[in-house]
Amino acid sequence: MRGHLGVMQDSCKNPGMDKQIELDAIDKRILRALQQDGRMTYDALAAEVNLSSSAVLRRVRRLEEGGVIAAYVALLSPQRLGLGLTAYINVRLEKHTESHKRNPMDLFRAAVQTWPEVVECSALTGEMDYLLRVMVEDMAHYARFITDTLLKHPSVQDCKTSFVLDHLKNTTALPV
Repeated sequence: MRGHLGVMQDSCKNPGMDKQIELDAIDKRILRALQQDGRMTYDALAAEVNLSSSAVLRRVRRLEEGGVIAAYVALLSPQRLGLGLTAYINVRLEKHTESHKRNPMDLFRAAVQTWPEVVECSALTGEMDYLLRVMVEDMAHYARFITDTLLKHPSVQDCKTSFVLDHLKNTTALPV
């Protein structure tokens, strides 16, 4: 990593990264500042948290190596990119039968990774199996995605969609 925090970092993939890392008040201030501006220089970050640049560098590297800071990214404006419609789609998959060579969930999990409209996919408890957050240009784009992609997938049994009318809160910042 260079002297500027805007440099893209690969997410850490160390095997023991599931355990929680102890954070003190300064670590939390560093994380809050970086969530607001990931391109902040070490000098600016040091001034923000009242530490030396070298101390901040050591702490940031520790947070990166520990997997707390997974990546540095640019957040894009969906509207400026023509992605004006957001939909949440609840998906129910067919149940696993012995005639399948692969589990329907495995097939779906692999396929969803290739669909650019899906920006988030979560496995759920309850009636439905997955919740997709889909971003598309308009209703015509949504209709093409549903009919040509989602409902044509052999594992998908049913889906129900809700459209976003207004964003009351939209943040990537975690509560630290």
